[in-house]
Amino acid sequence: MIADIKEIKVLIGQVHLTRPPHVLQSVLGSCIGLVIYDPEIHLAGMAHVLLPDSGGKPRGALGGKYGDHAVETLLEGLLGHGAARRRLRAKMAGGARMFDHALDYRRDIGAGNVAAVEEALRRAEIPIIGKHVGGTLGRRIDFLPESLQLTVEDFAQARHVL
Repeated sequence: MIADIKEIKVLIGQVHLTRPPHVLQSVLGSCIGLVIYDPEIHLAGMAHVLLPDSGGKPRGALGGKYGDHAVETLLEGLLGHGAARRRLRAKMAGGARMFDHALDYRRDIGAGNVAAVEEALRRAEIPIIGKHVGGTLGRRIDFLPESLQLTVEDFAQARHVL
């Protein structure tokens, strides 16, 4: 990569905003990598969503930890840095069922994360332009605000561009 490009690692529960030439990156299993961006000004934010719902808990330091808080946190940050709400678009990846092999595993957290994030985006009236969710494989994602592309590489080495 070019020396001026910073690769911003978005870890569990974190939310980061950036503009070109920087890249937002995350590694996901059952978590969701949610990107909301304004295509006109190339401002983007990524949240690394761990769990579907906060159950009314306060947001705290990790605004991306829960699906319901992640969309609110991204919206506040993007609007505060000049994005226009009517232009916002979303892309997402992740939500894998990582523990199919566990006999006592009853809850599909990945599917719950997908549903919670989709519902939060629906309520916020932000259209989902692309998604690569579900399955049983983890993923690495990169979002480039310049091109507005979300690159998804699953752990079987398949690559997808949304």
